Amino acid sequence: MKNEFALIADLLKRRPVFGRDLEVDVGDDAAVIAPEPGRSLVLTTDSMAETVHFLRSTMEPEDIGWKLLASNVSDVAAMGGTPRHALVGVAVGDGWTSGELEKLYAGLYECAEAYKVTVVGGDTVRTPGPLVLHLTLTGDVPRGKALRRSLARPGDVVFVTGTPGDSAAGLDLLLHRPDWSGRYPRLVRAHRRPVPSVEIGRWLMKSGVDPALNDISDGVAREAREIAEASGVRLVLEPERFPLSRELADYAARTGQRPETWVLNGGEDYLLLGTISPAGWEAFREEAGRRNWFVTAIGRAEDGKPGVELEKNGRRTLLESGGYQHFSDG
Repeated sequence: MKNEFALIADLLKRRPVFGRDLEVDVGDDAAVIAPEPGRSLVLTTDSMAETVHFLRSTMEPEDIGWKLLASNVSDVAAMGGTPRHALVGVAVGDGWTSGELEKLYAGLYECAEAYKVTVVGGDTVRTPGPLVLHLTLTGDVPRGKALRRSLARPGDVVFVTGTPGDSAAGLDLLLHRPDWSGRYPRLVRAHRRPVPSVEIGRWLMKSGVDPALNDISDGVAREAREIAEASGVRLVLEPERFPLSRELADYAARTGQRPETWVLNGGEDYLLLGTISPAGWEAFREEAGRRNWFVTAIGRAEDGKPGVELEKNGRRTLLESGGYQHFSDG
């Protein structure tokens, strides 16, 4: 392993740099950014720990780097914002080489290139435990235009972007049937290289349709409950309308598993779940058709005690929040 300063220099030298709002770059005690007038700063942070968020048996170092940034980009997308600058913290565990860290950063920079994010610094330390990664991302949005979870109203359409559940099915495949990976490349890629819905979030922010919006990091059930509680409404989801990719449906059939379980509780899709008025939904669907975005209506919002229900064949079942949780009560 290289010394700390040589390692940091090597990890940063290949980063892409965007924009002219960077006043003080890497090399000082802190970076300085000059926000534009009339825009609000968006801040988000996320952590990934080896064995909890990723396994070396299922993820290449490049995939880990991509996913670290993509998870944060998705949070900015859910606010209708544009991602801008990132700070990266790395606690390097035993068994990780300089070469592997450089590959991890190469994947991070691929994602940075895709979403025009500039890495402006961070910190690197050694730890006797597993690898731990932290990333803080800034973004911006026009003043007063940030989207929120609390904007759902009775009568709204509940929608999702893309095909949630693919990432969880991909993880199941990589853990239990890795020799099937070549048969289901979409599921593998969904888990290793998720694609946040930044352009969709920005259009929803600019369009004036005022959606409630959440990114799907912990499964549709958990994200729907967060919207319901923040907005004070009841969300009714119809599983038969869930958009399943062909690969997910085929993999579920071959393994005897229920695909809606991955949709509701899988997580790490980094797509968007939201609600929107019927008129807004029609405008959104038309725009999606023009731009080749895949969006699907999966339910509705109603008056009632905040929560989420599943409706099948006219019968409703109260849905527990589901999704991954790091801590439980008790």
